[in-house]
Amino acid sequence: MPISQGTVGEPGEQYSLGKILAIWALAALPMPILAFVVAPALSPGETWQAGVTVWILLIGGMIWQFILSLIILSRELASWRWSDLRARLWLGKPTDPNTGQARYRLFWWLVPAFLFYAVVEQTSLGTFVGELVLIPLPALEALPRLDLRILMVPELEGAWWLMGVAVVACIFNYLLGEELLFRGVLLPKMQGVFGRWDWVANAVLFGLYHLHRPTGALSTVVGGLAWALPSRRFRCIWFAIILHGFEGIFVLVGTFAVVSGLAFR
Repeated sequence: MPISQGTVGEPGEQYSLGKILAIWALAALPMPILAFVVAPALSPGETWQAGVTVWILLIGGMIWQFILSLIILSRELASWRWSDLRARLWLGKPTDPNTGQARYRLFWWLVPAFLFYAVVEQTSLGTFVGELVLIPLPALEALPRLDLRILMVPELEGAWWLMGVAVVACIFNYLLGEELLFRGVLLPKMQGVFGRWDWVANAVLFGLYHLHRPTGALSTVVGGLAWALPSRRFRCIWFAIILHGFEGIFVLVGTFAVVSGLAFR
């Protein structure tokens, strides 16, 4: 699908490469520090307590991304009216790049995008692609693997507060944190530097942001193309929010299974 080269409907002045990379760094660099420095200091080892600690700290990193987005938007927008936010963040209906008309039926592109993402990130192919990074950087193998499956322990049965953690994680992972910053704030402002390949650059930045999960970064780059392309083509970040949000279903169901005890029966 070709991307229009025009700037009609683009939200204001485009970012410079330096500004794009600075925003990326402000979002990305705190995450490995929280995961690999702060979390082990607070809760060493690979126990479920350590898993809860790193999860909460990474949620804090995503809340920081929300705050960063608000700071950036406060400097760009004259008001916080919904109409201004909708235009700036591509929160409206998908827009046909050929006719300029907004059409809900364009959401059918979610189907092939989801299938591509599922094959790349939710199968053994994703694991294979992700671990290619170990060829040039074998030292990454020694880093702890951040995996919520460490929380699937009987000790957390009845810990209903963990459902609250899961809900907050989903809100800031799939809506107000990562997606707001990378697809809402950054993507509409990247065409000035990257032209028609801005959606590819956005997927690369999003994948490499996962410094706290280095063996998953490459697969996230490839899978992220499925979110960035329709979001860019139709100037609508709901594609990315919906596609990314599918992961939240598994997070919520898995957490409920643990705290309710269903996972152990």
